[in-house]
Amino acid sequence: MVSEEQVKLATEAYVYGFPLVFNLEQVGRYTTTGVGANPAAPFNSFSHAKTLATPADTFVTINNDTVYSMAQLDLGVGPVLLSVPDTAGRYYVLQFVDAWTNNFAYIGQRGTGTESGRYLLVPPGWDGEVLGEATVVHCPTRTVSIVGRWACAGAADLPAVHALQAATTLAPLGPAAEAQGLPAAGSGTSDALDFFDRYRAWSQAFPPADRDRGLQASFAPLGLTGTEGVDSLDGDVKAALEAGYQAGKSLLERLQHSGSSPEVNGWKMTLHAFDYNLDFFEVGAVNEDRWKITDPKVRIPERAAAALGGLWGNHGYEAAYIMTYKDADGKPLDGASTYRLTLAPPPPVEGFWSVTMYDVPNFYLVDNPIGRYSIGDRTPGIVHNADGGLTITISRTEPADPVERANWLPAPDGEFRPVMRMYIPDETVLDGTYTVQAFQRDDQSS
Repeated sequence: MVSEEQVKLATEAYVYGFPLVFNLEQVGRYTTTGVGANPAAPFNSFSHAKTLATPADTFVTINNDTVYSMAQLDLGVGPVLLSVPDTAGRYYVLQFVDAWTNNFAYIGQRGTGTESGRYLLVPPGWDGEVLGEATVVHCPTRTVSIVGRWACAGAADLPAVHALQAATTLAPLGPAAEAQGLPAAGSGTSDALDFFDRYRAWSQAFPPADRDRGLQASFAPLGLTGTEGVDSLDGDVKAALEAGYQAGKSLLERLQHSGSSPEVNGWKMTLHAFDYNLDFFEVGAVNEDRWKITDPKVRIPERAAAALGGLWGNHGYEAAYIMTYKDADGKPLDGASTYRLTLAPPPPVEGFWSVTMYDVPNFYLVDNPIGRYSIGDRTPGIVHNADGGLTITISRTEPADPVERANWLPAPDGEFRPVMRMYIPDETVLDGTYTVQAFQRDDQSS
């Protein structure tokens, strides 16, 4: 008979392991089928998108501000040399994410400048010599994702971005060796048992930070720390895993609307949603207490919720993200109504800012007749108010007024979740001095 203690432990295991499993499923996806505009690429090579993202790119909360360059590293082959070009001041960032979704390094405008550079990416435990001039980046896990973003002002700017992408290279330094990739795992019996078998295999292949090893060991009674697949477990344990899987999923869905992030004017201030890395700080990563969630009872669920709602999101000091589901009256945002968002003044940033439209519950870009998925300070033709502010119209149908049409962000038929991104935000964004107003519903909308 399944006990409450077993189900509780399985729920904890789901929340703890979700970022690892969800992340590595996407790693595998990039190396086998690609994602939207990013074609598949083998480990230790870049996959360069050639266009800005569209609704065809079915990746959670993908941005429409930058052109992506992605790479999945397998450092089982040894160190890999990364070379980046001089971007002549253009904003870019190469974000480094370990298997557990810790952001542990940043190369780009904020972290290292925009001049050319060479970086030696080394596996855990490496103590070799550096040949030539290169900055060493110690990677916490054998598998690492590089999430690259290049600022792009539109179609006319794409050739310049493509040239920068071509000059960004990875070169394994050791003798030719085949990447190990991800260990084969999965039950094939149910979604729940598939998940937990992947967690079992991958959590051992890619060990977590030392501080989490005790928690990981506590899942031994569920058969999640051994070498045998979950299909070999007895019926009661399997039933507990099934129940814990469903309870964990429900918990993460609730956290998408609540969580520990504060709320201002209906916006979830997720400036610290990615602050769960406490142990690994390489080039460009900020090792300060204000960017650390130290309470494990908050850190573990927050990490899982961040993966579900915005996998591979940056720390707030690189790109501040805020999002909302509701209007000024607390009602859910829905394409059945028309809204106004007034930014007075627009966000203060060193990079740039945007507001991007996503559907609910998938958090994918929203198809629309004018092909506009975001609006921001680089959007051609936007019209500012007399005071320098900007009023954005959000609606399902195209506005008749020319100014409203110029500042129109199309909405879907149903509920939606906009996300504001502020790249290299000013300190007033980070300390809460600068605030964004709530969405105002048009009283005339149906």
